[in-house]
Amino acid sequence: MHDDFIILFRTNSILAKNIKTKRKALVTGGAGYIGSHTCLELLEGGYDVVAVDNLSNSSKESLNRVQDITGKTLTFIQCDLLDKVQLGQIFAEHQPDTVIHFAGLKAVGESVVHPLDYYKNNVLGTATLLAVMVDNGIKNIVFSSSCTVYGAPKTLPISEDSPLGAVNPYGRTKLIIEQMLKDLQVSDPSWSISILRYFNPVGAHQSGQIGEDPRGTPTNLMPYMTQVAVGERKELSVFGGDYPTRDGTCVRDYIHVVDVAKGHLKALEKLSENPGVIIHNLGTGQGYSVLEIIHTFEASTGQKVPYRIVKRRLGDAAAVYADPRLAELELEWKPSLGLLRMCEDSWRWQLKNPKGYS
Repeated sequence: MHDDFIILFRTNSILAKNIKTKRKALVTGGAGYIGSHTCLELLEGGYDVVAVDNLSNSSKESLNRVQDITGKTLTFIQCDLLDKVQLGQIFAEHQPDTVIHFAGLKAVGESVVHPLDYYKNNVLGTATLLAVMVDNGIKNIVFSSSCTVYGAPKTLPISEDSPLGAVNPYGRTKLIIEQMLKDLQVSDPSWSISILRYFNPVGAHQSGQIGEDPRGTPTNLMPYMTQVAVGERKELSVFGGDYPTRDGTCVRDYIHVVDVAKGHLKALEKLSENPGVIIHNLGTGQGYSVLEIIHTFEASTGQKVPYRIVKRRLGDAAAVYADPRLAELELEWKPSLGLLRMCEDSWRWQLKNPKGYS
């Protein structure tokens, strides 16, 4: 009887410890491309997840599929970050202990045409989110930044201390938010903030159930290319064939979206050490040209991609790729999925979902 009591006591103690240490993450923009993949990794990592999204450029179906894939449930709430009252109610009810912030407009070209929309949604939306976090005593956040904060780099690869100089409104909103976060931490050193500057996320979950589903005409290379390959579009426009690169086309650092998602979990682990403000590049350190992407996609899928080289696009740098060594050193994060997998997974998603989530 005595031994049974000891076993029962130990079992209850372990259960109580697990309940106490289980963490809850609130993910803004959780139904989006990177957000949905990160929600999946969070669930697999044992987190409780509250996904918040206004669904202006995403679909709730992505989160339904995340739950199907993992066999685990999350909480979804449709909410715009500019709605401070509803956002405050969400924090008060669900009491997350950390926030991963993806929500925001993200098309470079669109930001040039509609800059005020970007400053309102991205900057004011973040300021509202942070104010609600302050009101609720939540001081841990991972922010989804971008390599666009570096502008046109003078030297390669790009490290975290490379000069900053965004050249479009989208990139400037990311820079402003980064500065806002730094200023907040200076005003209150108990904040722990991770800023992740990632390069060009592509690919999809290996199940083919969640992936990139752009509204309207894709602005990124991979989804446009897969839509051409599946017959949704006639041909791919390659912007510029006369850059000072190995084949004349732009070179970029493409990284699998699953590796990016896993990087957010590593950042959350680091925040438990209360490191202040930490900034890391998420990239592979390898640059691929547009033509190399096309040829690798054709070789890996057996699909031809008709393309035509057109004039350069204003503002495009010849080459942009990361130095990811700091993330490997400090976050113990390293990308594991190469270009072949990026192409294969993108194509599997496109084949299974020729019309996206619709």
